[in-house]
Amino acid sequence: MGIEKLGKVKITFIKRAGMLVLLLIIMSIYAYSQDGKVGIEAADKQVREYFKSGVQLMYAVGALVGLIGAVKVYQKWNGGDPDTSKVAAAWFGSCIFLVVVATIISAFFGVS
Repeated sequence: MGIEKLGKVKITFIKRAGMLVLLLIIMSIYAYSQDGKVGIEAADKQVREYFKSGVQLMYAVGALVGLIGAVKVYQKWNGGDPDTSKVAAAWFGSCIFLVVVATIISAFFGVS
């Protein structure tokens, strides 16, 4: 690499580094101009609005998984498997967990 070409590479690098620094300064000034309280309140409002929909979605997924688990337990029971009670207890426990989680989260965080 010749000296002339090396000098051009250094100049290009310096130009790019300078543009990056300028961009970071502009971004930091823009970030300081935002009101953090307004952003946090907006995020809180959105989370509270979506919570009920999320709980309904969780119940729907739980119902689907519950039906699949019930079929699985039924098949094991009809097949005479010795671990049917263990599978049934796990299935029932997971269904109860899904219902209780939504209640505890809404009560603990005051989201309704």
